[in-house]
Amino acid sequence: MEPMLCPGCKTNRTRFNLIEQQPRSVKLHPQTGQIEEEYATENLSPFHMPYRGPAYKVQCAVCGLVEDADMFVQFAKHRM
Repeated sequence: MEPMLCPGCKTNRTRFNLIEQQPRSVKLHPQTGQIEEEYATENLSPFHMPYRGPAYKVQCAVCGLVEDADMFVQFAKHRM
């Protein structure tokens, strides 16, 4: 973990919520939205792209801004 600074409120350097992202690969029924099929990462259908986003997001526990961790880290580096 690296030092972080919230780019929203520009004051918080200490209080954050780390939000773990647990993607589920699913196929939904187009009219009802019900899950028709759930895929494991190793057996995705050819038309289903695997999740490539961050493992977690960060929320500022002061102002509530939610962004990728890199946003908070880069802001801290430029404001040292």
